[in-house]
Amino acid sequence: MPATTNIAAAPRLALWAETAADLMMSNPMSIRADATVREAVEALTDHGFSAAPVIDEAGRPLGVVSRADILVHDREKAAGQGAAPGERPEPGSPAGALDTTRVRDIMTPAVFSVRPSTAAGSVVEQMVELKVRRLYVVEDDGTLVGVITALDLLRHLRPDVPAV
Repeated sequence: MPATTNIAAAPRLALWAETAADLMMSNPMSIRADATVREAVEALTDHGFSAAPVIDEAGRPLGVVSRADILVHDREKAAGQGAAPGERPEPGSPAGALDTTRVRDIMTPAVFSVRPSTAAGSVVEQMVELKVRRLYVVEDDGTLVGVITALDLLRHLRPDVPAV
């Protein structure tokens, strides 16, 4: 007969949040639509983020710029100038000229968002369904007020202790 051991089952995890407002990080870093790609690279690098919302003058998100968007832009720019991807142009050459491309020209023009009052369970479902790592939180007027990342969801998981 096979030996059996009594292993205590790990407690189930539950999301300890009611709404998107409970999950979100307030006042997320954002990038102006008229910022240069270089400014976006600096902002993302300085903060250690892989993406940031692109906002208009009123603080409403217009899109998202990610490291992937920047890499695609660099590859296309290099290909258009006859350089191989990853190849550095010679200093002073036309290919080495300052890139004045604006973030609005390379961003992904879609913003997946929820309202602060959206149920936490719905936030999880949307992230899974959309296959995204972040959702932005916007007020009814469209103003950006927060961001919810997959890590934020993990931070709100706690053992589900049954009521006694």
